[in-house]
Amino acid sequence: MSRALTTEQRIKEAAKKVFISKGLAGARMQEIADEAQINKAMLHYYYRNKQQLFKNIFDEVIAEFAPKIMAILGEELSLEEKVNKFVGHYLDLLRANPFIPLFLFSELRNQPHEVVEKVGIKRGGVLKRLEKQLKKEAQAGRIKPITPIEFIANLVSLTVFPFLAQPMLGEIFGLKDKEFEGFIEQRKVTIPEFIMSAINLKH
Repeated sequence: MSRALTTEQRIKEAAKKVFISKGLAGARMQEIADEAQINKAMLHYYYRNKQQLFKNIFDEVIAEFAPKIMAILGEELSLEEKVNKFVGHYLDLLRANPFIPLFLFSELRNQPHEVVEKVGIKRGGVLKRLEKQLKKEAQAGRIKPITPIEFIANLVSLTVFPFLAQPMLGEIFGLKDKEFEGFIEQRKVTIPEFIMSAINLKH
């Protein structure tokens, strides 16, 4: 690992690798210290425990990417453009940070209000604009009626599931890392096609 990085940056980069390969439960502080090429005492000087370290990394990633991703839902785009852009950005975020889904679901159980605040999606604002667009499209006869919660649940679940199920998919279908990357890249096309086909009245 490059010495040009600060000690804290090295810790975070090392932690990401360990969390990705071992998960939060399986990760050990000693492994993170070894990966960062520091001793365990130095690691504890920066972070008391792995939960605090994980949360710090998660908060930084969410603060950087989530507002951009969620803002897409409120942009002046057609539904098809919106779905394509959302899926593309979301997949890129998860591909760069595959530990996010597991931690996100864990945090949602413990403190849903805080997570919703960080992600930046709440009743009003973006959701109101999306709801208005979905109603307008349905009233014009271009799509089947669909609520914002169904629309977003479909988008997020189809995007997140492969990352949650990567070990299972790899075991069943023999997907190696490179093949999984290709699968995720293809999802940028298949997810929007699936979503639009499901709500388009012409199908």
